[in-house]
Amino acid sequence: MTADDAGDPSAETLHRKIVLAAADVLEKEGLDALSTRAVAARAGVFPPTIFRLFGDKDGLLEALGEHGFDVYLRAKSGLPRSDDPVADLRLAWDLHVEFGLMQPAYYVLVFGRSRSGHLSRAGRKAVAELQGLITRVAAAGRLRMSVERATALMHAAGVGVVSTAISTPPESRDPETARVAREVVLDAMTTPPGTDPVGRARGAGPAGPAMALRAALAAERGLPLSPGEELLLVELLNRLADVPHGNG
Repeated sequence: MTADDAGDPSAETLHRKIVLAAADVLEKEGLDALSTRAVAARAGVFPPTIFRLFGDKDGLLEALGEHGFDVYLRAKSGLPRSDDPVADLRLAWDLHVEFGLMQPAYYVLVFGRSRSGHLSRAGRKAVAELQGLITRVAAAGRLRMSVERATALMHAAGVGVVSTAISTPPESRDPETARVAREVVLDAMTTPPGTDPVGRARGAGPAGPAMALRAALAAERGLPLSPGEELLLVELLNRLADVPHGNG
């Protein structure tokens, strides 16, 4: 909505009506049928109304993606937190795959239309939730790489697995593919449970302690560091976490 429409109940009602109309088109006819003209006709409004409320078609698609992902994001943020953050990450992966297969139209809308250098708002929210879960793994000293690299790795693998499954006829899908991919990714990202107190594991290098320190510092308030010093410290810890290391 535009600034002039913000706080206007009638504009908010119309905004929701148009998003629901777009959802109806998407769910019944698919992404290719999702034109502003088709949505306007379904909502019973003139096409210029869509541009007034959403700016352009991309704005409408952003709002539609958030609508479709709302239930998923609430479920993801509400996942139980156990004493094993890697097990919690497993649950998050499984939820991601389940949602993608149950709601393929919304999944493709959010993750299949990404422009170069741009991810939709719904996609960014999903990645932020994932990074929060991975930060818990870092706090436990069990990451083999920086939080950012681990987040990028798991996001790329998850989207790849789901996108491939969506494009495969249901009768030809191998349900084990997602599970195997999940375990390969987690093994590459994390150290086994029961490592020593500073998170050192064979072949893990300094990543575990570096990311554990970063997570601990992020939870602290009033550190005697300037903003620039904090940024430098995070950069140094990330470099230590992502430095290539051997397996011996």
